[in-house]
Amino acid sequence: MDILFIITIFFIGFFGSFISGMVGVGGSIIKYPMLLFIPPMLGFTAFSAHEVSGISAVQVFFAALAGVWAYRGTGYLHRKLIIYMGSSILIGSFIGAFASNFFPESSVNLVYALLATIAVVLMFLPKKQIPEQPANQISFNRALAASLSFIVGIASGIVGAAGSFLLVPIMLTVLKLPTRVTIATSLAVTFISSIGSTVGKVATDQVLYGPAIVMIIASVLAAPIGAKCGQNMNTKVLQWLLALLILGSAIQIWMTLF
Repeated sequence: MDILFIITIFFIGFFGSFISGMVGVGGSIIKYPMLLFIPPMLGFTAFSAHEVSGISAVQVFFAALAGVWAYRGTGYLHRKLIIYMGSSILIGSFIGAFASNFFPESSVNLVYALLATIAVVLMFLPKKQIPEQPANQISFNRALAASLSFIVGIASGIVGAAGSFLLVPIMLTVLKLPTRVTIATSLAVTFISSIGSTVGKVATDQVLYGPAIVMIIASVLAAPIGAKCGQNMNTKVLQWLLALLILGSAIQIWMTLF
């Protein structure tokens, strides 16, 4: 790989993973459009939607793992919720990732645009501010959490995004969890989801390993830094930052489709 190309991919991975660790997402919501548009803007060969989704799936696995590691011992990881949502989203993400190989490129981009748009709507819905409290004191609807995560897993597996940019607004608005518990727990569920997505993408030969390795290195470095910064930021700022990032990505993809 050309050194400038490697630097470009590293920058995309580092920036996206820093933001993902800060706001509790796997980062594909940011890196998917960056990988699609930035390399050709700089004169490099463009990735296809399938290649971007494959790179994203592998990268998210390591970014989410690094983010979760940064939240260990904080009391914000809801273990029971991770088990219920994680097991459901793992199955769904594998199904979606495997099925995506049969989708045309435009359909993969369309699924991403639809997911991002739904996430934006959920993020901007008015919601009651839930007081911050330790995860082990919070109850949740188990059937609702499992069913929603399964649906998210199928759709997100198609684009290699692990679904965290939908999990966060779902946890905030539907399951009504506090922001910091949502951010930490969504990273753990994202990590589990990325296992299914990665296996599905690798099995269907949708991964370019060179760019994926560069993204992984950037993710392992940046995600813990972002997570530490997020622990000290105002939760309202974190929610608005995530919403604006998702909105910008959705607009960019819709413009490309039309």
